[in-house]
Amino acid sequence: MLARRLSSRHIAAAAAVVLVILMLYYNVLPDKDATVSRLYPPVIDSEGQTSPDVWQRRAEQVKLAFLHAYRGYEQHASPHDELLPLSNGTKDNFNGWGVTAFDSLDTMILMGLDNEFTRALLLVEKASFTIKPRVLSEGREQETYAPFFETVIRYLGGLLSAYALSREPMLLKRADDLANLLSPVFNTTSGLPFFGVNTVNFDFLCRQDSPTLLPLFAFGILAEIASCQLEYTYLARATAKKEHYDRANKIMKSLASADVRRTGDMFPKRWNLTSGQPADESLSVGAAADSAHEYLLKQYLLTARSDPSSLQMYLRTINHILTHLLYISDTRGLVYVTDTNTASYVPTHRFEHLSCFFPGLLALGAHTLNFSLADLDPSTLGPDGLRSYELLKKYDLRSLHMWAAEGIATSCWLMYADQSSGLGPEEVTMRPRTDDSHQLSTKFTGGPKGGPVVQGGLLWIDEMERWRKSGARGVPPGLGDKPSMKWVHDVKRQKSRDYTAIESFYILWRTTGDPVWRERGWAVFEAIERESKTMSGYASISNVERSPAPLRDDMPSYFLAETLKYLYLLFHEEDMLPLDRWVFNTEAHPLPVFTWEAWERKKFGIPSPPL
Repeated sequence: MLARRLSSRHIAAAAAVVLVILMLYYNVLPDKDATVSRLYPPVIDSEGQTSPDVWQRRAEQVKLAFLHAYRGYEQHASPHDELLPLSNGTKDNFNGWGVTAFDSLDTMILMGLDNEFTRALLLVEKASFTIKPRVLSEGREQETYAPFFETVIRYLGGLLSAYALSREPMLLKRADDLANLLSPVFNTTSGLPFFGVNTVNFDFLCRQDSPTLLPLFAFGILAEIASCQLEYTYLARATAKKEHYDRANKIMKSLASADVRRTGDMFPKRWNLTSGQPADESLSVGAAADSAHEYLLKQYLLTARSDPSSLQMYLRTINHILTHLLYISDTRGLVYVTDTNTASYVPTHRFEHLSCFFPGLLALGAHTLNFSLADLDPSTLGPDGLRSYELLKKYDLRSLHMWAAEGIATSCWLMYADQSSGLGPEEVTMRPRTDDSHQLSTKFTGGPKGGPVVQGGLLWIDEMERWRKSGARGVPPGLGDKPSMKWVHDVKRQKSRDYTAIESFYILWRTTGDPVWRERGWAVFEAIERESKTMSGYASISNVERSPAPLRDDMPSYFLAETLKYLYLLFHEEDMLPLDRWVFNTEAHPLPVFTWEAWERKKFGIPSPPL
């Protein structure tokens, strides 16, 4: 009897020890061979799909990943901006106000992490929003500035989203305080904001091409000057303060009145902040431009479709991208979006991972809007824009946008699936076709900056035209299953810091209901757990082609704000933030769709909607 009782106690103790070891193994220890699929193996239902219970448990696993990362930040880095997850050091790269905490607020609310949220509120309430000078090696002090774009999307967006979800008054007060401190950036003739501001003496900083030469005029980068409208418009609504609305509205008016006929009615990357006109003709969907294109549609959605000018600008932009910047590769039929660097309109055939937000944007528009080219006034278009308009009239616009979205998102997925680590590089370069009249092979072989290279190809719209004229038999060009393969590469551009494609996977899951996007998201999460987890957080990757992947001592705040939030929403069975009721800013901070009241229209000077 005694032996049996002792044996039972021993068994219970041993079971407890095993449980603790398993928890450590999967949630703390950075074992490169451990994958979360071992903890939550797939359970297939009668239709051959992963069961809802498994998806919910996978969402819980993402929550554990968030807790691991945020508690590492709290223990080793708070109240600094970011944790260095290999050395447990700190980094103050965004004003030193604790950007990881601000960026994580709404993720905590969505995940039900009340204790972490309560602790984060204390940090938010104490943040001074003052900019400290940088001390140079020789002891001198150098004035520093809060970068307007990053401060808005991370801090202001984080505060406003957390306020919208929690209704905690302090968060709105802090958002209003911060917006007022940033206000000197709008002291331009055009209303397009300067690069940054010192929140102590209110000096502002403008960009310049050279640190030694004064610029001929103040210029700005498209993404930095046109990615605050969501935040300021919602702040105006929440505070009833006209000045916040006026700042967002002036930006939209400047964009609407800009002469972009030379760039096919698409906004280029560089802008003159004095005149409010383009300063060059280079075009991009990724770096330097991405969020500005995004906010054209999202401003329209946020205000319950009451700003037709935003929709017009969005459609003009997408028309040009679909007809001029979207290509399909020769070998696997990969659809990719690229950019141009000069007025010659020669595409670089560089496919940036940052541009993997774009398929989600296309799917969002196609899902939420009953739009067509009838919404676009052709008399407002330049010659190139008019040609795009006439070409696209032959298609159902919503179907075309969804085809492009699924094609690009599949290419984004293959950027991950083709790598040994299961994680995608920052960019790849497609090797374009060449002929006697286009001597591009020397210029593009190996990629403009190094980087992976795969076989490039033809304009997607040309392939679509061939498909349409042949009777539209089979799937549209770029769709369907694609085999994985090893990329021809140069390892210089094999870094990975963000997982932008997850945003598009989430939106495509919610708009199509196709579980393939969830499964792809799960594969990415498994790779993140396997390759980047450390004792205190998650590190960035130095070379995605290797497994185990070499790590960099870096954990950006958007890993908690964006990557883990979208993964959690992707796996969660409940549609927590319906896409017709919430709009995400470019840092994944959701804001609620609203309709202007009559008194608000009168106070802010907003025209009445058309009957």
